[in-house]
Amino acid sequence: MKKNQNKIAILIPCYNESLTIEKVIKDYKKALPEAEIYVYDNNSTDHTDEISKKAGAIVRYEYRQGKGNVIRSMFRDIDADCYLMIDGDDTYPSENAREMCNYVLEGKADMVVGDRLSSTYFTENKRPFHNFGNKIVRFSINKLFKNNIHDIMTGYRAFSYNFVKGFPVLSKGFEIETEMTIHAVDKNFKLVEIPVTYRDRPVGSVSKLNTYKDGFKVLKTIATLFKEYKPGIFFGIFASIFLLISLILGVPVFLEYFETGLVPRFPSLIVSGIFLVVALLLWITGIILEVIVKKHHQLYELMMTNLTRKE
Repeated sequence: MKKNQNKIAILIPCYNESLTIEKVIKDYKKALPEAEIYVYDNNSTDHTDEISKKAGAIVRYEYRQGKGNVIRSMFRDIDADCYLMIDGDDTYPSENAREMCNYVLEGKADMVVGDRLSSTYFTENKRPFHNFGNKIVRFSINKLFKNNIHDIMTGYRAFSYNFVKGFPVLSKGFEIETEMTIHAVDKNFKLVEIPVTYRDRPVGSVSKLNTYKDGFKVLKTIATLFKEYKPGIFFGIFASIFLLISLILGVPVFLEYFETGLVPRFPSLIVSGIFLVVALLLWITGIILEVIVKKHHQLYELMMTNLTRKE
């Protein structure tokens, strides 16, 4: 089915945002009056859904807890030319909404990132561990995936139809933004960053992000996606470590053998041999998986070509 021309869908995943959701909906209605605003309620207990309906939003429900689960349902259910994703906590002003959507509608970007970290985030955000976590995640992804993205975990993004329908959502929680960023970089989507003003939550509004628990999940997601997207490098690193240990244990034994003709340390030689075999197995595993990933890239490009033709 062909989508309506230049249809914009504003996506707001929500969990207990009754204090701010009405203002968010009104602000974005004013900024993008032609857009349809979807609020997906994720088991809220504070009447977020009722407030959203009264404010004029289309309210739907996702009963599996977690932001990733909400985004999965949104991306599957809604067809649009441009998707603008925001949080319901009133931390992202609507002034940049039109500019972000125009980048997508004009074909200049598949994903537009609202970059908080180059603007007011570090002065507005009063949670120092959140600030530190954002820096760690940004450094890790930029180094592992050889990029220079400023804000990895922002919840303010605009997407093209092709990105949304071609993005396999695997995460269940707050790791979803990290997964989106890595997917966009790996699949060579057109990515644009726009500095946006960030303001901290109003008094009484509580963040649902657990600094330590969700932070660990994000780091775990980075490691998992690095293994899956770059298996050659991932397994190559571990192969090198095991090879180094093998050489440290084995070289002295061989040097003694060449000098004396004796092998006095058989345990070291055996362990060295085991580590060498493990290193070879890891190296071969990386090569095989790298070939599979390359083939997956080819199939993905073909899928995206077919998806574009159906529009």
